[in-house]
Amino acid sequence: MTERSREDGNGNRPREVVVVVDDEEMVLTSINSFLALETDYDVVTFTNPEHALAHLEQHEANLVISDYFMPQMDGITFLGKVRDLRPETTRIILTGYSDKENAIKAINEVGLFQYIEKPWDNEHLRLVLRNGLEKQQLLQTLQQKVAEINRAYADLQGIQQDILKTFA
Repeated sequence: MTERSREDGNGNRPREVVVVVDDEEMVLTSINSFLALETDYDVVTFTNPEHALAHLEQHEANLVISDYFMPQMDGITFLGKVRDLRPETTRIILTGYSDKENAIKAINEVGLFQYIEKPWDNEHLRLVLRNGLEKQQLLQTLQQKVAEINRAYADLQGIQQDILKTFA
C-alpha cells in the first residue's frame, strides 16, 4: 500500500481520495506517479483487493479504480463490495480487454461510473476521474439539500400542529 496525505495551506480537509487496485505493481506506480504530478488527489494503492476493502472499512474514498482481472478477486466482485461499503464512492473499472459485454455487465451490476481500457491515455484518465469526482460531489450536495428540505418540512409540520392546537 502506498499513501500520500496532503492538506491545503490552510489545514483544511484532505483533498479527494482516489483508491487504485491492480495486481500489477507497474500499473499502480504509473497511475500513482501520473496523479501525483498532475492532480491534487490523495492516492492510495493496493495490489490486493482484500486489503483495499479492509482499508475502505476504516477510511473514506471519493473514487475507486479497480483492475478487472485480478487473481484474488475479479474487479466486478470487488467493486460490488465497495458499493456495499461505500455506496457514495464513484467506481471505475480498468481492463486490458475491450470486452464491452463485461463492461456493460459491470455498469449494471455494481453501478459502475465508467470503464477504462488498458493501455489508457493519461488525459482521458484525468478527465474520467475529474468527471467521476464531480459526480460524487454533486450527489453529496444533492443529499445535503434533500436533508435540509426534510428538516424544513418537519419544522413546518410541527408549526402546523401547534397552530391547529391553538385553534382547536
